[in-house]
Amino acid sequence: MTDNDRTAQLERACSYLRRIPAWYLATIDVTDGHQPRVRPFSFAMVDDGKLWFCTSRDKDVWAELSANPKFEVSGWKPGECWIVLTGEAALEDDAVVSDRVRQAGFKHMVGIGEDHESANDGRLAFFSVRNIAARFCDIDGSEERLEL
Repeated sequence: MTDNDRTAQLERACSYLRRIPAWYLATIDVTDGHQPRVRPFSFAMVDDGKLWFCTSRDKDVWAELSANPKFEVSGWKPGECWIVLTGEAALEDDAVVSDRVRQAGFKHMVGIGEDHESANDGRLAFFSVRNIAARFCDIDGSEERLEL
């Protein structure tokens, strides 16, 4: 698979996520180690061949991903299939996130009611996804796996 093919598949998964108001990201509770925690997310973007998400450093999800970077995302658009995406949060990529992603994430987070002063607010946190796998699933049991 070429880099262009991979980017097209990433864009396809990201486009699906952006077409629904919220999708859900699951992590493992940092204090328990076995209890899953799920919360809504709504920012996803592809840049430089990577899928990016945004959150805040002061949220439990950041601590949970710091302790265990594995996560799963699931979302559904009525009348369509649903998406299941697994991966590992590359938290270290926060240091190299592009201004394009940083600006888009800031605008999105402020738009949903979060209080950040600028795209360079130290509480804003960005992570890309590594070891990514995604599939589109249908109610009839069929699924399409994306090559990522």
